[in-house]
Amino acid sequence: MMENPLKKLESFGQSIWMDFISRNVITSGQLKRWIEEDGVSGMTSNPTIFEKAIAETRDYNAEIEDLVHKGKSSTEIYDALTISDIQQAADQFRPVFDRTNGADGFVSIEVNPYLATDTESTIKEARRLWQTVDRPNIYVKIPGTTQGLPAIQQMISEGVNINITLLFGIPRYEEVIEAYIAGLEERATMRLPLARVSSVASFFLSRIDVLVDPLLANLSAHQNKETEALARSLQGEVAIASAKLAYETFKKSVESERFQKLAARGAQKQRVLWASTSTKNPAYSDVKYVEPLIGPDTINTVPIETVDAYRDHGNPAARIEDDLEHAHKVLDSLEYLKINIDGVTQELEDEGVEKFSFSYQKLMDRLEEKIRRQMQSPVRG
Repeated sequence: MMENPLKKLESFGQSIWMDFISRNVITSGQLKRWIEEDGVSGMTSNPTIFEKAIAETRDYNAEIEDLVHKGKSSTEIYDALTISDIQQAADQFRPVFDRTNGADGFVSIEVNPYLATDTESTIKEARRLWQTVDRPNIYVKIPGTTQGLPAIQQMISEGVNINITLLFGIPRYEEVIEAYIAGLEERATMRLPLARVSSVASFFLSRIDVLVDPLLANLSAHQNKETEALARSLQGEVAIASAKLAYETFKKSVESERFQKLAARGAQKQRVLWASTSTKNPAYSDVKYVEPLIGPDTINTVPIETVDAYRDHGNPAARIEDDLEHAHKVLDSLEYLKINIDGVTQELEDEGVEKFSFSYQKLMDRLEEKIRRQMQSPVRG
């Protein structure tokens, strides 16, 4: 029998995490099968994922009804449902966490997206989630916004595992690396242990191509032949190129004298995580954002459809450092074409915060609707 391509990824130093969570997946045995049969070693959540899981299924209705009759508000119900899912998933990944000595087996929960521009509130919410979930193998997700950076540093200094989310560009990633290292240095100064403090930096990929490809298509239709050819050649190339340069930046950071001093005291590398890896353009391969980005100290967090596709026809090999010269040329060519990649990535960051906020509000609206219906129904008993 042919080896499962998903399980083979581990031999190249890459972890596969599910970009999905739901009560049914946890309780039905599906999550356990993913772990055992596919080598899945982690799971991420966000407001959009929870909105689909809670609002679009009946899996949570009984618990919602029970919480309504206990007088819980919509915010308290959301908290109870999501924290319960995260705790149960973390417990199923705990053997992976133990087997890898705390290097893998994590589940992520996100701070309220409405706090993305509020540093102090983000810090308070991150502390609360960390203490309430009360599992060593969770990440609290903090968006990599300007206001999120001080919160990331503070949480790392306090020993809270942090998944920095909504990263799109290298300049912001460099600031995230600085926040992580500075947080570890604060812990070291206080003579606190470093070995169990974990962090990942999550790059959102397919959204880059979704935004940049139309800009390139417009150029290819309205310029001279040389410019048209260049613009066409860059379509579908920018996200992968950005990821490769991010990995190059990661390697430089962990090889730096500053980080090596912390590593000597047990500090972990802040691994890079590829997110938004489902293919949005049907003209592209359904494993486009997996195959080129395999390599040591990386994570690819994938939706169910991409897991199924890679299990079926994935071809694992260490490729993350292939064609680095080409990756640099892609980004340089954007500058030549006067496409401001920093402006693009800022737009994507703003849009990402907005989308998560919209999903959160949509879910809260649905919960409040369910609460109203329950309060109008006859009292049980």
